[in-house]
Amino acid sequence: MQQSAFQSTSIRTRDPARMNYTALKSILTGALILISTCNPAYAEGDPEEGKVKFLMCAGCHAIPGYSNVFPRFQVPKLGGQHAEFIINSLKSYAKGERQHVSMTGTALSLTEQDMQNIAEYLASLKFAVNIDKDEAFGNPVAGKKKAKNCASCHGKKGKSASPGFPNLIGQYETYLIHALQQYRSGNRTNPMMTGMAAALSDEDIEDIAAYYASQKKGLSTPR
Repeated sequence: MQQSAFQSTSIRTRDPARMNYTALKSILTGALILISTCNPAYAEGDPEEGKVKFLMCAGCHAIPGYSNVFPRFQVPKLGGQHAEFIINSLKSYAKGERQHVSMTGTALSLTEQDMQNIAEYLASLKFAVNIDKDEAFGNPVAGKKKAKNCASCHGKKGKSASPGFPNLIGQYETYLIHALQQYRSGNRTNPMMTGMAAALSDEDIEDIAAYYASQKKGLSTPR
């Protein structure tokens, strides 16, 4: 059996074949909350201004394969990500709903217009060939089956049709593992994702992450 690369950060306590009633209730509650709050009105961002402002982010997000030191995970690819999701993510860091020292500091330094400009710039970038698709900890074949519950929000193969839900296609596996573990532990707060992640074992998380990371083309690294 393959040794998990992330066993040190979490413990397998759930049956991967079943989701309990509490988790399902959390998911449905989160869905209702999300529906009632989605699609807020955003002012139009300027991608050219965003490209300039993004330079403050380039030290981490413009280096292919760059990794956070502790805990260890690759900094996410942002090229081709939905603008609305990027704005919401930055606001979550600013409000403490996501925990990361440097991202919190960066988000707090940005104005609303800065966030919109950066988001529009990143959303304007095209998907790219995924050169990291074969570097997997989990099982992408098993992950394809387990990711069926994710498709209604994140789309087929992780390409979301809704701007409020992130594209996952071609994202780094280590980042996706980290994000799901953060939702499961409560270090990221989102009713829907917390409910979904609560029902996942470590193996489930690694397999789902491997599936999205294994796509031939997907999110890109800004250059």
